[in-house]
Amino acid sequence: MRDYGTGQTSVVSWQVKPATGVVSRSVGVRNLLYSAYERRLRRELSRMADAVRPRHVALMLDGNRRWARDAGLLDVNDGHRVGAAKIADLLDWCDDAHVEVVTLFLLSTDNLSRPPDELEPLLQIIADVVDELSGPTTRWRLRVVGALELLPGAIADRLSAAAARTTGRSGLELNVAIGYGGRQEIADAVRKLLLQHAESGTSIEELAEVLDVDHIAAHLYTSGQPDPDLVIRTSGEQRLSGFLLWQSAHSEFWFCEAYWPEFRKVDFLRALRDYAARHRRFGS
Repeated sequence: MRDYGTGQTSVVSWQVKPATGVVSRSVGVRNLLYSAYERRLRRELSRMADAVRPRHVALMLDGNRRWARDAGLLDVNDGHRVGAAKIADLLDWCDDAHVEVVTLFLLSTDNLSRPPDELEPLLQIIADVVDELSGPTTRWRLRVVGALELLPGAIADRLSAAAARTTGRSGLELNVAIGYGGRQEIADAVRKLLLQHAESGTSIEELAEVLDVDHIAAHLYTSGQPDPDLVIRTSGEQRLSGFLLWQSAHSEFWFCEAYWPEFRKVDFLRALRDYAARHRRFGS
């Protein structure tokens, strides 16, 4: 297991060992049942046509701090470390399911108002995991989506450098939403659009005549990518919290009670199966 801390206790040490043979057998039976259920879900999905598979899956990785408290950990940032360690597994699951684009909500603009003693360790954990996801043995193409200018300069530079290292790779496209807010993104898109037209000498009246949704969409952080087909949120919360407000207009949503560190492959496969069973109306 990977350790995303700096000199912190490793993920392995947080695994609770069964105290008795009875508990051990119970855990073994449960794992066996999960394995059988996972195989069944995979068979069901393998029979489904590619047309009902999501191209773009967006995930809100929620519940790290609550998981840490429930686990009795003294440092809630350990929950973020365990959650970070799960991301590579998630991307492998997405690869297996032929997902083309994945967007992960790691840090909102609202989170930036947290006290420094909460925010600084979180930013470090995020920078560490993005560095690892961009490492030489990985195949994903990273894009940082968010207002990097709102982040500390050193963190923003690390994130930009990590994304640059993945240019030209052939794996799935991975968006990491850091310092991200849906309203902020739309405001930034409109600002970029206005500046572009101002530089070319377009008047406000001329721009008003031609402005449409495609003009704004072309300036979003995710420009050039398909909108998310499926948005997953863990931890039982059932709200968007500003995540991909523009892009999720026709997305399907799937909410999971499990905290992100507890999220299993069977949960992911259930989300894909439920998505495939829905009739997408696209607002009609």
